[in-house]
Amino acid sequence: MAIHMFQTLIDTLKKSPKRIVFTEGADARILEASARLLAGTFLTPVLIGNEAEVKAAAEEAGYNIRGAEIIDPATYPDMDKMVEAMVELRKGKMTADECRAALKKGNYFGTMLVKMGVADALLGGATYSTADTVRPALQLIKTKPGNKIVSSCFILVRPSATGDREVLAMGDCAINIKPEEDELVEIAMETAKCAQIFGIDPKVAFLSYSTLGSGKGEDVDKMRNACEKAKAVMPEFPVDGEMQFDAAVSPRVAQTKCPDSKVAGYANTFIFPDINAGNIGYKIAQRLGSFEAYGPILLGLNAPINDLSRGCNAQEVYSMAIITAALAE
Repeated sequence: MAIHMFQTLIDTLKKSPKRIVFTEGADARILEASARLLAGTFLTPVLIGNEAEVKAAAEEAGYNIRGAEIIDPATYPDMDKMVEAMVELRKGKMTADECRAALKKGNYFGTMLVKMGVADALLGGATYSTADTVRPALQLIKTKPGNKIVSSCFILVRPSATGDREVLAMGDCAINIKPEEDELVEIAMETAKCAQIFGIDPKVAFLSYSTLGSGKGEDVDKMRNACEKAKAVMPEFPVDGEMQFDAAVSPRVAQTKCPDSKVAGYANTFIFPDINAGNIGYKIAQRLGSFEAYGPILLGLNAPINDLSRGCNAQEVYSMAIITAALAE
């Protein structure tokens, strides 16, 4: 379904191949995805783990990972330099011994490889929890200048009636539990920019149970105020709200509820009021709307770091690796 979208990303990567760290280098799903990526010659997997164990696991499963780089924290020649850099980044919050202990783990070690420019991006979480992937990123990669939070979005893809594909962006469905007004503005900006990478011409709707004042309440006020702030700081994108989902996607409903809106009826980038609505919303689209869902894609960091589900398969690792690398500068 999403072949065309991925081919576009692959074509971009072929012009500027990237190096992507996998924090769980001996995992069979990581090895299968790495073998596929190597065959495409547009990404170099950097596998964290004991070299003999990684190679043995690949051989046993029948995956050709020739061309991948395998780095073992236990024998890494620049470990002292890495410890020194991490101590500086943690600014008194961790001693050298604590940093050295943390860097024995693939999540911290892999994140520092990205921080030090050895790799361009990182994909973890095949066995680590989301927190164990995100925490090192927040501590070491940190947020981009001007950004106060890390957020996330999902890209949803399905064939459309015209034979092309329908691609939507939804944020934040995974990270911020109850974002405040200014955080919603940042989520909207980052989600719209991410949407562009996937070929979406963003039309941003701030979602609510109210459409332009039809409902009352604090939650309505929050989305209306956030929308007004977003209009001011992202004039390059059509933004509107607060609006109900039907008004956002149905031209007929939009004609009745908000006929003057440039977004209503044609929205493709959706900003949810909180994680409850976002998580439920994207899963309804996935399960009842036959969309393929890619994400969560972490936004706002200084480098692309993404998290896998521990229940992921090799196809999901492959897809998320391409998406993550495509976000690298």
